[in-house]
Amino acid sequence: MNPDQFKGVIGRYYDESAPWWPQPVRAPESAPNVIVVLLDDVGFAQLGCFGSDIDTPTFDGLAANGVRYSNFHTTALCSPTRACVLTGRNHHTVGMGRINDLATGFPGYDCTISDRHGFLSETLGQAGWSSWAVGKWHLTPRDEQHAAASRKRWPVGKGFDRSYFFFGGETHQFAPALWNDSHQVDPPGTYESGYHLTADMTDQAISMLRDHRQADADKPFFLYYAPGACHSPHQAPREWIEKYRGHFDQGWDAWREQTLARQKELGMMPDQVEASPMPDQVLPWAELSDDQRRVYARFQEAFAGMLSHTDHEVGRLLAEVAAFGELDNTIVMILSDNGASSEGGPAGSINDVQKWNLVHTSPEEVLAAIDEIGGPNVHNNYPWGWTVAGNTPFRRWKRETHEGGVADPLIVHWPAGMTARGEVRDQYVHAIDLLPTILDCVGLDAPAHIDSVEQSPIEGVSFRHTFDDASAPSRRTTQYFEMLGCRGLYHDGWKAVVHHLIFFTEPHFTHDKWELYNVIDDPAEMHDLAEQHPDKLQELVERWWIEAAAHNVLPLDNRPFSDFVMDRPTTVADRDQYVYRPGAAMVDESIAANTKARDHQLTAYVDWTPGDEGCLIAQGANFGGYTFFVIHDVLTYVHNLAGWRQYRVQASLADVAAGPHTFQYDYAKGDRAAGIGRLLIDGEIVAQAEIPRTMHLRYSICGHGLTCGRDGVIAVVDDYVAPFTWTGRLDKVVVDLQGEPIVDPFGEAAIAAIAQ
Repeated sequence: MNPDQFKGVIGRYYDESAPWWPQPVRAPESAPNVIVVLLDDVGFAQLGCFGSDIDTPTFDGLAANGVRYSNFHTTALCSPTRACVLTGRNHHTVGMGRINDLATGFPGYDCTISDRHGFLSETLGQAGWSSWAVGKWHLTPRDEQHAAASRKRWPVGKGFDRSYFFFGGETHQFAPALWNDSHQVDPPGTYESGYHLTADMTDQAISMLRDHRQADADKPFFLYYAPGACHSPHQAPREWIEKYRGHFDQGWDAWREQTLARQKELGMMPDQVEASPMPDQVLPWAELSDDQRRVYARFQEAFAGMLSHTDHEVGRLLAEVAAFGELDNTIVMILSDNGASSEGGPAGSINDVQKWNLVHTSPEEVLAAIDEIGGPNVHNNYPWGWTVAGNTPFRRWKRETHEGGVADPLIVHWPAGMTARGEVRDQYVHAIDLLPTILDCVGLDAPAHIDSVEQSPIEGVSFRHTFDDASAPSRRTTQYFEMLGCRGLYHDGWKAVVHHLIFFTEPHFTHDKWELYNVIDDPAEMHDLAEQHPDKLQELVERWWIEAAAHNVLPLDNRPFSDFVMDRPTTVADRDQYVYRPGAAMVDESIAANTKARDHQLTAYVDWTPGDEGCLIAQGANFGGYTFFVIHDVLTYVHNLAGWRQYRVQASLADVAAGPHTFQYDYAKGDRAAGIGRLLIDGEIVAQAEIPRTMHLRYSICGHGLTCGRDGVIAVVDDYVAPFTWTGRLDKVVVDLQGEPIVDPFGEAAIAAIAQ
């Protein structure tokens, strides 16, 4: 209790004194719960109630008992949209102009959200709600995602009472890299035992709800439920993928045409809307070979299976809320963070790690892996044709500011607070508007201070007035967009937009050609009116610059690798020697010993007993990495080159006496890509082999880091099953590095971009 706030009486003695207690904070009586379900990379047309033929009965049921928004917009990218949703401010305002992996040294892009921009969880928390975050986070800088980091920008540092999450843009759905509140945990199951992350998330959320209600029957809660679906890898339980076997054999052209027809029937699109043309890089389905059609259809089957499975798990969660009699008075918002993903490229991908480590996967290898698509051993993403289809009828895709990147599904369900059922709303809404709408619904004003920190203004506006009034005017009349150099501005039904090439320094921004659309009549951006209305275009472009200056958008920079060329300081210093001990948490790749394509030694200090086995040290996972282990009295090092090739060095330990020893792997880089790997016991070389190629960018984009005394949550190789914990006595593993690491900022940025 703060003595300055005490309102009792303090005398010399108790009988001369009067105690005083501050009243505990409680939410208003009958205050609603809040659940925000933030889907990942789900395009405008991919939910059933938005025109898709993918089975989403839970989302469709919520829409039938609530309202859908056909004019909802995001930022075109993951971390920025999440920052908007949780703070109610524009993404550049809070410093999240990009994903957190690609920060730059400018206020709009430093990716460190200030305490001045409080989260919805903090606002609700100080007003009497409990708050829980489950699933994808992606709002913490890379070098703060480890056991020694400050928790200030973790969920527990942003007002969430409990959390169960993964840090990055994606993770392995059958073997995720998980954190529970402030510590790392292994997933509670394996692929073989039927484990899947989305089901695990639902179990955790249900457990939190049951714990909560067992302790307090009335206190409302806020649940931020953010599955990794449907970000790649599109992994789902096999039966969910198999239900779509053959479903997409007609191809993306026919699917897109049928989807637009359904959108018009549902009232999601006006009758005059045309589907935007396919990009030149996307071939008509009829021009593909039989093998291409088989593979590309299978990619889409995996995506559909993942989405339907997610819908099922959200349904299971909401059924639990209903069992407590609370669903009608729970505000449920379902949305996606950006348009459908284009990271699969023109032909799709079975392991995104390969392309950025300069490993070429042939069409024959992809075809050979067709039955593995959607399973634990493939990091699959669909090709561009399905991306554009998923954004029907819009142009372009995720990361870009045409409607295909920024127009997304939004469903609001709150039977106790709205009378509308199954209706469509066409008011213009942006991700920053969710927070003020929720506060409006629960009867709270945005706080002037959170934990004594003065708060920045909320930039969103409530759209609650549209819940029961289809003709209500839009309160958002202007909204700017910027993502990696692509720009746009919406104002009173008009939109100016420009596509700028990402990754390239030419042409310069000053050479960009702006387009102009009347998006009320032409939401698919089919008819560029720039030449007919040059004054209107100039008006919007000038307004864009005003908005950009007001919201920290400047300077424009389309180089996504700026984080790597602008010398951003890190909280953990690089060094030439790293010491790892068993029993500790996994170390994120961003701060682990960087052994890639440079001379190094791994030295394990063991007290050897014949028959001991297990992993001494490992980094990465089945999509790429290395492991140093003993099995059947054979010492083995394996370099898994992006899941494409495995290079081994092995030596028998049959003649090694029991007692203290050093087991060492030494790598000497050659003049070209090849190097020599050697195994040493007590300093004596016992085996060596050529390592023709090594990975040079990332071992993993799914969050699998370095572990000592075990091999993470999914094995780097199939010689054993993770975690394959060392059975004997292991003191430590020392990693010594020589020479300078390879610096490839372009490649680093590219691999960060595909994992957003």
